[in-house]
Amino acid sequence: MENGRFQMSVVEKLSFIRYGGTEEELRAARILQDEIQALGGESELMDFTVPASDVQVCSMRAAAPFERRIECVPYWLSGSLPEGGADLKFFYAPRGVAEDYGGLESLEGYAVMLNSLSFDAYKLLREKNASAFIVYQGKWYDDDSGLDLYSRTIRPKLQEVGRIPGFMITGRDATELVRDGVQTLHLELRQEDVENTSRDVLAVIPGTQMPGQSIVLTAHYDSVPVGTGSWDNATGAANLMALYKHFLAHPAKRTLRFIWCGSEEQGLLGSKAWIEQHGELMDEVKFCFNFDMCGTVLGPNEIYVTGGDDLLHFTQQYTREVGWPANLVQKVHSSDSAPFADRGVPSLGITRRSDTGVIHTHNDLLFPLSEAAMGDIFTFSSGIISRVANSRFMQVACGMPDTVKADLDKYFQRDKKA
Repeated sequence: MENGRFQMSVVEKLSFIRYGGTEEELRAARILQDEIQALGGESELMDFTVPASDVQVCSMRAAAPFERRIECVPYWLSGSLPEGGADLKFFYAPRGVAEDYGGLESLEGYAVMLNSLSFDAYKLLREKNASAFIVYQGKWYDDDSGLDLYSRTIRPKLQEVGRIPGFMITGRDATELVRDGVQTLHLELRQEDVENTSRDVLAVIPGTQMPGQSIVLTAHYDSVPVGTGSWDNATGAANLMALYKHFLAHPAKRTLRFIWCGSEEQGLLGSKAWIEQHGELMDEVKFCFNFDMCGTVLGPNEIYVTGGDDLLHFTQQYTREVGWPANLVQKVHSSDSAPFADRGVPSLGITRRSDTGVIHTHNDLLFPLSEAAMGDIFTFSSGIISRVANSRFMQVACGMPDTVKADLDKYFQRDKKA
């Protein structure tokens, strides 16, 4: 329980909004550095830039056949509407496919609402010259779901297609607009591209016998701009701190590189930046362990295995050996291990799923977490990391089979053409 108490103390210290590229994220980075120093270790901050927008105005109003103000937030980097805004026809495309538009060849002068923003749906909007798009967040019964509206960034792959001014509204407002037969919306959006500074927190424990071989341990410490981000991912950051404490006292034969990643929520930017800035070290990196969302009282343990069957079999054997129940999923983990796997590094994403917890909302709080669950994931993760970091030979060689390479291509949307 000692490790669990230590981990939960870190979770509590990090339980505030710490969105990537903000002063609050920097405050969280300083907290992590203070923890490392208190343990007798050393750390550094690695700066990198994150794209964002300075929004001057963003508003939405139903204009016909009724008038109603609609709460909204913009998609960053999606562009702007003309000064003073625009009156646009409303169109709902449930699937975002060509058949949804019937014989409508051009969407110029239309604001199109989608259920979700996919690459293909966005590309079709560009091809049809849509004037704006709308996506909704939450359920119709979420009376306070406006608290969960926050700006997303248009990801680089969509930016390659081109810009369409974008808005997000609540699921309740979306339901009412369609049900009540809105025909025209008045939309305003003016924003400018800016760059903010985010940071990774880095610490290294040199290997005692094979310092030229590295094991990378990652967890993101940023959050979305709602809730406290306690589960996602103060828990992973806290588990990484407990592992740092353990291996500082018990150094491994191989070098351990700890990376508390910034701006994961904006597209794995912290792990991508580390690889970009440490390209000369990538040949030394032999394995990656990532921790994202740990420590819930209820829910199964899960391990995302990004690698070949040899990695799957090794992980299966170890979980059976120590009696740690977990679902093993052989796929890309949508977290900071993915960029390392994309460089051929065998990767395990260790997490705990729960149907009682919820992320990316104001309900991501401390309540569903416990010291016991946090301590349990530390015990397992410290054991399997020790097995890998102290083995005479690596259990799994670097490189990815073709099937996993294809999954990585799909995950990073390299199969999509602008």
